[in-house]
Amino acid sequence: MEELKHLGADRLSQAKRVLEQVCDPEIPVLTIDDLGIIRSVNLLADETLEVVITPTYSGCPAMGVIEVNIRAALQSAGIEPVKVTTVLSPSWTTDWLSAAGREKLEKYGIAAPASVSIDKKALLGEKSSIKCPHCGSEQTEMLSQFGSTACKALFRCLECREPFDYFKCH
Repeated sequence: MEELKHLGADRLSQAKRVLEQVCDPEIPVLTIDDLGIIRSVNLLADETLEVVITPTYSGCPAMGVIEVNIRAALQSAGIEPVKVTTVLSPSWTTDWLSAAGREKLEKYGIAAPASVSIDKKALLGEKSSIKCPHCGSEQTEMLSQFGSTACKALFRCLECREPFDYFKCH
């Protein structure tokens, strides 16, 4: 029995390492681990590996692709059978975005989520301090509530004049 527990722990550890490499299809510089959408990885009684995920929002169109990518990555690593379970509660929040993920967003040209109070001001068209990921200026303006995806807004820097996406707080 002790040997089985050890094998299970090794399999879980390997699965977590594999999952740390699965990229988000909409923002490929981020992994699903960076996003914080992996809630848990469990070994079920029948030896099925269960990956529990929470979408960044309930209507996220990328979740189907993410599920397929999770299965493919684990199966490529020889980890089968796999079950992916989606849970909606508690709802995902940008607080689950890792520090590394925030850095990756900025380097990629997407402003990371600000605090909720700054976010509200920005999205209501009030003066805000959404930092430009290109030059660092806080002299920015919102062009559209929606950017390249529903979870982002489109901004423009008034200093360098570059447009950029802003990852909204959730």
